[in-house]
This record gives sequence, structure tokens and C-alpha cells, in this order.
Amino acid sequence: MNQGPFHARRPLLLASASPRRQALLAGQGLGFEVIPSTLKEPAPEPGEAPADYAARMAHIKGQDLAARHPDKVIISADTIVVEGESILGKPRNIDDALAMLSSLSGRWHQVMTGFCVLHHGDGISLCQTVTTRVHMAENSRAMLQAYIDTGEPMDKAGAYGIQGIGAFLVDEVQGSYTNVVGLPLRSVLNCLLEIGAIGVANA
Repeated sequence: MNQGPFHARRPLLLASASPRRQALLAGQGLGFEVIPSTLKEPAPEPGEAPADYAARMAHIKGQDLAARHPDKVIISADTIVVEGESILGKPRNIDDALAMLSSLSGRWHQVMTGFCVLHHGDGISLCQTVTTRVHMAENSRAMLQAYIDTGEPMDKAGAYGIQGIGAFLVDEVQGSYTNVVGLPLRSVLNCLLEIGAIGVANA
């Protein structure tokens, strides 16, 4: 475990296979177990706001594990990319990736991460959605195609990853950067501190 400013005071379980979320938490000095939720994500309900959908998905993922691990504090999250009121998922194929990136190029969009901190034994359920505005630079079709050719966009919501090769696509971020990576770190830490699940190192 890395040295960091915090330490876990209660057993933590991250309900995500995302290496980015794992790295963000581990970088703070926290030890945790990883058991990804395997539930199939339902589609948004008619009229459901994107922020509400992200929070609902995070809650579903967390509840999937909370009842089976009542002694652990569950951290779950779901990140979506929103253009207008449309939720952009992972691209179905190369053409879909190009269409997504072309629609985002030169425009603002939102990245929303719903997250939950749950403890079944104590009846704790804290859920929030954090929104970050992201402006994608004007990128030529050739630049977008070259990025798609790296393969990185194919498993990313909105067809890009800001923490990887796709960093060159973005020219401005308003709000939490770690939220765009996949976990609004400060907000999650605040919830964990609030319930006493983590403490400040050497305090």
C-alpha cells in the first residue's frame, strides 16, 4: 500500500474494476478490497435526468455488494458523458467512436459521476452526483481518426479518456478533474471521513 495522507479505519470495498478508480484511492494511502458489481446496467427511465441516472446506477452497483458484505464500507460509482441531454455510452464500433468525438469537438459537454458510500450493517447510504464541464478542442477528422486508431476510445464513455492518450483532445476543465477520470476524489473522501471510515494519517 502506498503512503498517503489517509488511512482506512473500517474495511473498504470498491465495487469497480476500473484501474483509474483504484489508483485514485490507493494514491491516498487507503487499503481496500476490489469486487466489481456484475449487475447488468439498465437503460435510463423515460424522462430520467442524466444526473439522477448516474446516481441510480451507482446505488444499484453498491447495493449489489452491500447486502453480501454488511461489515464493509462499499464505494460504488458510475460515470457518464452527457452532451445536451443525451447520454453517450461506450462506442459500438469505430464509426460510432468517430461520430461521438466529432459531435464533441469544439464544444462543451458534461461528465457526471454518481457515487455511493454504503454500509449495510449501519444503514449508511450516502449518494451524490458530481458534474464537471469539459471543453473539447476543435480537432480535425484526421486527429480524431488517429486517436481512434490507438484503440483507447473503444471502452470509454464518450469515446475518450482524459487521463490517457486522449488528454490532447481537451483544452479546458471546469470542476473536478478526478471526476472526469472516474471518481470525484475529494467528495468521496469527505463522505468517508464523515462516517469515520477513514482517518487522517498520524492524526
